[in-house]
Amino acid sequence: MFKLDYIGSELELFSCAKNWKRYFASFLSKYIQGDVLEVGAGIGSNTELLFSPSVSSWSCLEPDPELLQNARNRNSANSKCRFIQGTSNDLKNDQLFDVILYIDVLEHIERDKDEILRVQRFLKNGGHIIILSPAHNFLYSPFDKSVGHFRRYNKKSLRLAFNEALICQKLIYLDALGFFLSLANKTISKQSNPTYAQIIFWDKIVVPLSKIVDFVLAYHFGKSILGIWRKV
Repeated sequence: MFKLDYIGSELELFSCAKNWKRYFASFLSKYIQGDVLEVGAGIGSNTELLFSPSVSSWSCLEPDPELLQNARNRNSANSKCRFIQGTSNDLKNDQLFDVILYIDVLEHIERDKDEILRVQRFLKNGGHIIILSPAHNFLYSPFDKSVGHFRRYNKKSLRLAFNEALICQKLIYLDALGFFLSLANKTISKQSNPTYAQIIFWDKIVVPLSKIVDFVLAYHFGKSILGIWRKV
């Protein structure tokens, strides 16, 4: 289940991080096609970002009615979008998807292994589950707690959330320089929420530099983890 004290207050703030969103989207674009399920769609900012002409339908699944209404308002002109209030427990058995997305969502779900086991029933053969999450549990900070994160992931712990029916196709770290900002928050500032100015600094200055460093380091180090699994 989703952590109950999550209120989504940071979603509007992080929606301003355009460079970061375009950066992680660049790794996902070739997978986003056909029928898409976005679990924990929030305010719909990632729906806007990731939607492409190769998408046949896009289902925004969100348990919070206010956030779902924001997602509906934000994507009201997109006739291929539909909006479902609930969690994966509320999906109908005849629904099948080519792609299932968890963009900064899986860390909010207490029983992550059960979640993945449940949703893979709704994934077409050859379809993909895509996970983007905060990395490294030792960076868990007051911010993580305030927004309802149960954990952060490394490669080993994220692999453990999946079973043999799903084959890992990509597992990388992103935002190497952002790692040090997260470390500073963990050890020094201990903020429960970043300021708008901090988000803009990170997005406009740190993320473009991280793109270069990430490439040099072959995506072996960073504050976020991206994983893509295919159903066999």
